[in-house]
Amino acid sequence: MYRSNGNYEAFARPRKPERADRVSAYLVGSGLASLAAAAFLVRDGQVPGERIHILEELSIPGGSLDGIDRPDAGFVIRGGREMESHFECLWDLFRSVPSLEVENASVLDEFYWLNKDDPNSSHCRIIHKKGERYPTDGQLTLSEKSVKEILHLCLQKEENLQNKKITDVFSKEFFESNFWTYWCTMFAFEEWHSAMEMRRYLMRFIHHIDALADFSSLKFTKYNQYESLVLPLMNYLKEQGVHFQYDTVVKNVMMSKGGLEKVAKELHLTVKGEEQVVQLSEDDLVFVTNGSITDSSTYGTQDEPAPPTYKTSGGWDLWKNLAAQDADFGYPEKFYKNIPKASWFVSATVTTLDDKVAPYIERISKRDPYAGKVVTGGIVHAKDSNWKMSYTLNRQPHFKTQPKDELVVWVYALISDQPGNYIKKPITECTGMEIACEWLYHMGVPVNEIEDLARNSCNTVPCYMPYITSYFMPRALGDRPLVVPKGSKNLAFIGNFAETERDTVFTTEYSVRTAMEAVYTFLDIERGVPEVFASSYDIRMLLRASYYLNDKKGIRDMKVPILEGMLAKHELKKIKDTFIEELLEDSGLL
Repeated sequence: MYRSNGNYEAFARPRKPERADRVSAYLVGSGLASLAAAAFLVRDGQVPGERIHILEELSIPGGSLDGIDRPDAGFVIRGGREMESHFECLWDLFRSVPSLEVENASVLDEFYWLNKDDPNSSHCRIIHKKGERYPTDGQLTLSEKSVKEILHLCLQKEENLQNKKITDVFSKEFFESNFWTYWCTMFAFEEWHSAMEMRRYLMRFIHHIDALADFSSLKFTKYNQYESLVLPLMNYLKEQGVHFQYDTVVKNVMMSKGGLEKVAKELHLTVKGEEQVVQLSEDDLVFVTNGSITDSSTYGTQDEPAPPTYKTSGGWDLWKNLAAQDADFGYPEKFYKNIPKASWFVSATVTTLDDKVAPYIERISKRDPYAGKVVTGGIVHAKDSNWKMSYTLNRQPHFKTQPKDELVVWVYALISDQPGNYIKKPITECTGMEIACEWLYHMGVPVNEIEDLARNSCNTVPCYMPYITSYFMPRALGDRPLVVPKGSKNLAFIGNFAETERDTVFTTEYSVRTAMEAVYTFLDIERGVPEVFASSYDIRMLLRASYYLNDKKGIRDMKVPILEGMLAKHELKKIKDTFIEELLEDSGLL
């Protein structure tokens, strides 16, 4: 496997690999990583679909890319996926998956046209005082010291950040900035999360610093991610003959012992409660999605909280059993154990049942939520929320079967151990109605109307996810296994707990990238895996980021460590009529 950039490799079709007719594949889990791996095996590896087996613990595919109308509960989304132009592997995948909505179009075509016609943006990112726009919304409000801390973090090597928290690299005033509010509510970072991953995010998305406050760089699907992404991909794979087996728990993959080579020899399964063993050869490729952020999710109702749970199953138990066989398979305990009690655990899906709540939504978003177009454009955060609560409405209807007079809202809270401002208990103890009350309070609904609207105009389904922030737990090198561990002949790890170069977890791109790398490695496919967009190596992006990190100050009005001295005021005349002057002007710094 090798990495490429540019469209020369992007448009190329690889020739049929030498192993294509010999290999079979077993993919553990049916989340995006497994579905993508199956698609790459078929499209680029030219492996017959009937030789590809997807083994899923649940009775439904999709993993964390969900969206469902739960019987006797209502519409449920556990989260949403923010996407951008430079998800190179994701778009490489979906250019080949036929749309279920538009005839003679791919999912990428459909997505591209949708976001051309209805580009994303946010008119309000931060509210306070019961639905009022925060006075400095739109500004990053970083101090000179905080800007220097950001630059210092970016200049670190990853090996210097092992096991460090974000609080280890930033001082108190950084966490008081709008930048941090935008950042943590958009990406779900907590102060105790990994400084290493924070650095990766800064480097990966430096080209979007200017859009932190308005989300103009983001793109969203027409419906929820299950209907817009999973279903067309499933349809494509089934048409290729890929085999799906549900209610199947892969408990362990037994590896050969001794020597430098690692060979998967057996799959130990439980199929509908019955134990089975599948014998493997080196031509039987095994792709394991290790760990899961939505494992052991529980659900509440309008009148019942989602029960807290701390058990593990599925992907976590399999990863633990694999790691016990070889240190190269990582350390799952670093991610699922010792998650702070204050962390984000609960999200809720609010479905409005009439038009009484809509005016409060429209007052903040400045858009008609029933128009079928972008509504909030992304997360809206309540700055004075004790729960650190945020909400978002994507295009409506968010489900194909959703009645036209209903709206589906996703609500989440980053702090789980504090009483609310209106409901005086932690979100983990709240019923759906109580969560709706807290949301309506921060939306500016008059106090004497809150409970009536929460009861009669909303149906709210809470969801408890014990491992939803496990991706971001502080880690060291080696805690996540390499996509293809050293010496492995037929076992790969895929998904957001596998380790690849430079990319960031908690993204659809990461799942697809690891899948692509695994398939391309084992089949020696003669086509490059697109490298991560190299914005952090582009001087234009760096200068533009400096401009926005300093709230659009020019070079004469700010102190940027990299530029100080080199471009002191008395030195600016030396760059007149040069390419450097042109770069600075284009970025806004001059």
